[in-house]
Parts: sequence; C-alpha cells; structure tokens
Amino acid sequence: MSSPNQSAQNLGRYRATLETVAQHAASSQFLNDWSAIRITDPAIKAKLAEFGHQPYIATAPLLYVFVIDEHRNARIAERKGIDPASDEFHLKYSYRFTQAQNDAVLALHAMETAAYSLGLGCVILGSLLNNIPGLIDVLNLPEYTYPVLGLAIGKPDQNPTVKPRMPHTMQFFENTYPADADGVLDQLSAFDEEVHRYYDLRQADRPVDAFSDQVATISRQDVSHQTLLDKAAAQGFRLDQ
Repeated sequence: MSSPNQSAQNLGRYRATLETVAQHAASSQFLNDWSAIRITDPAIKAKLAEFGHQPYIATAPLLYVFVIDEHRNARIAERKGIDPASDEFHLKYSYRFTQAQNDAVLALHAMETAAYSLGLGCVILGSLLNNIPGLIDVLNLPEYTYPVLGLAIGKPDQNPTVKPRMPHTMQFFENTYPADADGVLDQLSAFDEEVHRYYDLRQADRPVDAFSDQVATISRQDVSHQTLLDKAAAQGFRLDQ
C-alpha cells in the first residue's frame, strides 16, 4: 500500500478507468444490485480505520466500500407500482441478497485486478465488517443496502514476496469432490513448511504458525456473536426466506 503522503489526486487519472471496469463485471439478471461508496472525507476514513483496527486505511489514496444495493431497485419498483414493504417485493429475500453480494464481490475484484494491471497496489478490507452497525451508520446506508467489503488502492511502497498458495491438487478437483479426504491432504506437510518458511523470511522475530495450525486455531474461535441475520434484518432484508 502507498505511503501516507501519496494523495488521491495522484491517482485521479486512474479512478474513472477503475470504476468503469467495476461496472463491467457480471451482474445476476442485470439487476446492477450493488453500489460502491468512494470515501474521501478524512473523518470517515479515520472512522473506517478505527472499525478495521488498521491505521493505514485512513491514509489510502483511493478507498471504496462496496455494498449490496436493493434500495435503488426498490425505488425503481415503487415507481412501477410495487410496494417494497409488501410480500410482492422479492428483492429483500435471501436468494437476491446472496446474488447481490456475489455481484458486489465480482465488481470489487474486477476493480482490484484492473488496479494491479496499472501498477497499483490493493488491500481488500474485510476488517471493516468488524462493526457493521457502525459502518451502516457512518455511511448512511438506507434500507435494503448492506456492506460487503472495502478496497484500498494506492501506489505500492513495497514489493513483497507473493504469499504461497496451496498445491493445485488440494484445491482443484475433476468432476466431483474427492471421496478420499486423506489423499487431498497428501501435500499438506509440504505446504505447511512452505508457509512457515514464507513467514520466517518476512518476520523472523515474529514466528507464525504453519497453515494447518492456523486453520485449527481459527476453527476454535467463537464468532457466534458476529451474526449476519439480525444486522441484515435491521436493513430490511429477510434472510430466513
């Protein structure tokens, strides 16, 4: 990510291109049911950095939050005589919520890929979802909208080694999911070693667990309090249907 003195103005020539690319991502049934909020207000940036517990968010030259947006479509439907509060309006149910979430992620990823092709650096910010009610409030998100992910873009001031990816045989399968679970994990030990070596080279003074140990640790973390249903319901969505 870029250094703090890298201003958004320096990236202004890229902005229109990046936003156009995002708009050309696939959209389920052409509903265009996502929006992206470009954050330029330093006070809002600081608030998002607080939510994400990542100070560099406040200094990102270009910063976006991608959201599910059925609010716009609700207003369009209303103009056509459909009451969004009625059971006739189906864009608030779980199927459309999921499809809109997919569309928002596809648009974000298209923007990210385009940014990399222009020599920029990106950080996808799932950390913003640490405080969904706060995010909804600070972005003034109306009914039938919901935050998905953030994206910070800037000029990279580092050229880090690419993080290892697991062997293809552990992640790509043919025709069906393998019945042999142990066979899928044949190369796990080698991958553990590769990941451990990667972190050792980056920060030898701060050892990081091997991949399988990280999975085991995270699998025991209680995130039951980080529910989606109640927060989405507050935005008008009915994910139980």
